[in-house]
Amino acid sequence: MLKRALCLSVFAVILAVFASGMTVGGEKKGKGKDDPKYNNPTFVPTADEVIHKMFQMAKVNKNDVIFDLGCGDNRICFMAAKKFGSRGVGIETNPVRIREAMDMFDKYNKNDAISYGTSVKLPLVETRHGDALAMKDIGDATVVVMYMFPEFMTLWFPIAEKHLKPGTRILSHDYEWNYDTLPNAWRPVATATVKSSSRDNHKVIMWVVPPRKSRSK
Repeated sequence: MLKRALCLSVFAVILAVFASGMTVGGEKKGKGKDDPKYNNPTFVPTADEVIHKMFQMAKVNKNDVIFDLGCGDNRICFMAAKKFGSRGVGIETNPVRIREAMDMFDKYNKNDAISYGTSVKLPLVETRHGDALAMKDIGDATVVVMYMFPEFMTLWFPIAEKHLKPGTRILSHDYEWNYDTLPNAWRPVATATVKSSSRDNHKVIMWVVPPRKSRSK
């Protein structure tokens, strides 16, 4: 109960800070120099069927480090930790989603939470409030997952090209690079169509980061 109370207190502080810079509708009053370069509050949870297909396609295992960009409630990282014992890092700009991630750690591992600063950590899973385009440790990832619009993917591709290790698997729900804008972007190595209770045409796209010598300059 004490750990839970601490987590809720941390969240209340975070929410108060961010609320001071937002309108009632959740939009920023003014863009500051430290605001995320891309911040679309749209959140549609990824269906479990899609998540399991991502795990299958990427052959996720206990040695993987999964980064979820725009993680929402960070359910994907929690599921991977529970199923495979893999580490996970989720990053999200919306403090409401951070609150939901706290509920997720209660669901998946109630007694192992450590709260500090603007992050909530479990032994295997970390949820961060921050900018997915400014992650200094993205190169630690062996698997990257996202359900982000092409506008974000266009901004993120140069970061991926510069920092991700060869062999890193990237999986996207529904969206892929805009090849008109990014003609040298990597082509998929696998795609799949997935049926869920809400839709029968989810798309999962996977890329594998190529050797550095074969990447575009």
